[in-house]
Amino acid sequence: MAAVPRMQERYVKEVLPALAAQLGRANRHSLPRIDKIVVNMGVGSAVQEKKDLETAADAMSQITGQRPIITKARVAIAGFRLREGVAIGCKVTLRGRRMYEFFDRLVTLALPRVRDFRGVSDTAFDHHGNFSIGLAEQLVFPELNPDKFTRPQGMNVTIVTSVAADDEARELLRLMGMPFRRDTAGAA
Repeated sequence: MAAVPRMQERYVKEVLPALAAQLGRANRHSLPRIDKIVVNMGVGSAVQEKKDLETAADAMSQITGQRPIITKARVAIAGFRLREGVAIGCKVTLRGRRMYEFFDRLVTLALPRVRDFRGVSDTAFDHHGNFSIGLAEQLVFPELNPDKFTRPQGMNVTIVTSVAADDEARELLRLMGMPFRRDTAGAA
């Protein structure tokens, strides 16, 4: 039997009891949890250069451990030379074991490697309990060889939680180790 991911173990042993005490709920099924993580790469240059999309999909499969699906344009935009149905990106939806492993690598390895990193904004919630973060470059993940992936490619990471309240989701992610930015409003 495979070992339980470190973040999943932390969630069960530390985060759930802390959330139960803070929110005053005894039923552990009513407590916030991460349902899935969606990683998306929009590759605008794929309209002219198909190889860029293949490279981005290869990088995403190395980062997430799962093969991405190719996303296609839904509408045509003449200004971008984009036709409906043209492949312009890739995405992966992570659940279960892979989700916890990716979250662990994102929080402990990738985010601290971002240049001038001072924490992620705690206002990036969508009023439904989901948190989104954009990374300007995929090379912050140590799995990627910088010699092979020379073209910088950004990505969006959306963490979907089981609660509709942003405050509960923020507390869940804070307890899970998400490095939120310190409040600097008083320093200004």
